[in-house]
Amino acid sequence: MAASKPVEPQSGTGLPRWQLALLVGAPIVLGVGAVYLWNRSRTKEKKGTGDARPAAAGPLEPDYPLDRAQASKNKGNKYFKAGKYENAIQCYTEAIALCPTEQKSDLSTFYQNRAAAYEQQMKWTEVVQDCSKAVELNPRYVKALFRRAKALERLENRKECLEDVTAVCILEAFQNQQSMLLADKVLKQLGKEKAKEKYKNREPMMPSPQFIKSYFSSFTDDIISQPLQKGEKKDEDKDKEGEAAEVSESSGYLKAKQYMEEENYDKIISECTKEIESGGRYTAEALLLRATFYLLIGNSTAAQPDLDRVINMQDANVKLRANALIKRGSMYMQQQQPMLSTQDFNMAAEIDTRNPDVYHHRGQLKILLDQVDEAVVDFDQCILLRPDSALAQAQKCFALYRQAYTGSNISQIQTAMDGFEDVIRRFPKCAEGYALYAQALTDQQQFGKADEMYDKCIELEPDNATTYVHKGLLQLQWKQDLDLGLDLISKAIEIDNKCDFAYETMGTIEVQRGNLDKAIEMFNKAINLAKSEMEMAHLYSLCDAAYAQTEVARKYGLKPPTL
Repeated sequence: MAASKPVEPQSGTGLPRWQLALLVGAPIVLGVGAVYLWNRSRTKEKKGTGDARPAAAGPLEPDYPLDRAQASKNKGNKYFKAGKYENAIQCYTEAIALCPTEQKSDLSTFYQNRAAAYEQQMKWTEVVQDCSKAVELNPRYVKALFRRAKALERLENRKECLEDVTAVCILEAFQNQQSMLLADKVLKQLGKEKAKEKYKNREPMMPSPQFIKSYFSSFTDDIISQPLQKGEKKDEDKDKEGEAAEVSESSGYLKAKQYMEEENYDKIISECTKEIESGGRYTAEALLLRATFYLLIGNSTAAQPDLDRVINMQDANVKLRANALIKRGSMYMQQQQPMLSTQDFNMAAEIDTRNPDVYHHRGQLKILLDQVDEAVVDFDQCILLRPDSALAQAQKCFALYRQAYTGSNISQIQTAMDGFEDVIRRFPKCAEGYALYAQALTDQQQFGKADEMYDKCIELEPDNATTYVHKGLLQLQWKQDLDLGLDLISKAIEIDNKCDFAYETMGTIEVQRGNLDKAIEMFNKAINLAKSEMEMAHLYSLCDAAYAQTEVARKYGLKPPTL
């Protein structure tokens, strides 16, 4: 997926980063300097009066409240460095008590220092309380905000932790690796928690016809996705038209196949269930077809028992069993269980060695696992078994390109790009070949040619919403044309109002534009369309990040850079 051009973060004040950095540090420096000048002027005023400090042989004890507070803080710092945290806490407490309330900058520092000592004692509630006092006195105090964020995480208060660490990231212009890592960690935790609950209780939703057709087109050796044969009969030796018509009326599976051809997908599961419950001839096929549609609507819990039954049917057609293993393996990968996924694909290759679908889909799995060399071997085997598989040819080129791009191997990158040219020359009707080539061209900043490739995709598949999204993102990266990019993504939603990728992308752009409420609306639409719990968790992370930014803007007046 092409990414929009990164925008150089700017401060809300319009000041360059180095000036902003100086201003952030200014309150503490100013506080110390002002105290020094004030003390000096007070001393001058007292010269020649009876209020002047008496001469003394040794160093004077601090005579003013802030001086005494600073002395207590310095003493506390020494205890802190020595690992004597209880003593340090006592000194910081004394500093807080002595410090004049109008000296907000110094007072916030004393609270933050005491919070640091509490942190060493793992007293997380006390850390939060002291950091909150520090932030109340100095709302943009990065140290206190970050320390409070870490304590809130320990207390499993992830929502408020996220808000604090978001504020820190904005104040630091997203340059501090520690705060970025904490934000990422908390977002993932929140996303997983919310997705687990939501996915369990979600209403199953049939994806768009375009998505379903695209899914089945990725299989070439799949019995259940083949068109219904004219005159298909219950028994091979029956050839009377009347008997065939009777079977068509009584067989739930054959009805389901007919509904597939008519794109009447909502009736398929119920018709397959009739076939299964009646113990009909096509029970194995009905189980596999029902499981496939359970997967398509995102109900893996219902799909797995059907897939298990087909896989364990030793007398079933081997291609049905291999297809069930491919689909269960893909399901395991979505559930982030790569070992189980790999086992299923390997078993499919063992029982049906000449099935090109096994190698094609296992190659895709290997790419996800960053096992590119093995992926290429699988794609080669798929191509050997089915030389006209344009999809496998294109995905092999993309695997080689990724490998070369990651390794910064210029000659291999060019070889992969030449491979794409060969694929689109030999398979000019393969939309996926143009789409993958366009992504590689975008990486190479050959934007004009990438745009041409996306136009070819649209010409071949005008109802493919995903292509419009990619083309929209390209306009942002290439021409910084926000209006055209958004128009293309809106077109994708118009074509397929169930395209979660379009809503996700629209939400991401709205975040960058500073339209956080609109972004949250788009992310929520994508969440309701998510096809797996893992995908839903990712979308919740994006939504939570946007919501945290709205809270930070409300509380502290902080906003990230916008397009």
